[in-house]
Amino acid sequence: MVDESGQFSKHSHENYFVVASFTVGDIRRTAKGFRAWCRSHFPRKMRDQSEIKWSSTRYPDELRLKTLREISKLDVRIRFAYLLHRNIPADYHHKDILLSGLLYTNIVGEILTSYLPTSDKEFRVFCDRRRLIGMSETKFKEILKARLLPALPKGVVIQIEMVDSAAVVNIQIADWIAGALARYLEKGKLGEECYKILKENIIGEGKELFNGESTI
Repeated sequence: MVDESGQFSKHSHENYFVVASFTVGDIRRTAKGFRAWCRSHFPRKMRDQSEIKWSSTRYPDELRLKTLREISKLDVRIRFAYLLHRNIPADYHHKDILLSGLLYTNIVGEILTSYLPTSDKEFRVFCDRRRLIGMSETKFKEILKARLLPALPKGVVIQIEMVDSAAVVNIQIADWIAGALARYLEKGKLGEECYKILKENIIGEGKELFNGESTI
């Protein structure tokens, strides 16, 4: 599961763009656990919403942290990458237009290759659907598959899909993870607490792109 937090624009109020992913043994169990938590702990008027997003300003701090703790108990294994807007290379610009589709594709590729090599016979990736400027969804899948296949076992089943987060609960979990990590990187309110909650679920270290191999 893959989702992001932030914008590529230098004029955004955020300095970082974060892409987070997680793997888990049973995606049905995580989806069921997250929905059950939301329905029993969020305000009544929010419980039946199709999507509970990290970015909502309506949650009290205590509920936000409790929800993260619940996510950390779901055996999610997290990997993530991030970048500072000012470090985006000139190669991703064409006539003053940011090739954000290509940039996003390459960031996702960096995260996915961190799961390799693997002996698994299936490699399935689900990303939150987003607009890819200068990149079709079909091309997005083709580029990632071409990057991954050389390091995957022969005959592996590879699936890469962009899905609607409102329909896929596990993408909502990825949204919360990405949002919490972005809050930490931005040194925002609750940032330290968010990172401490997720720390034991993070595999390796966050990878900063376009500024050497920086870790947190």
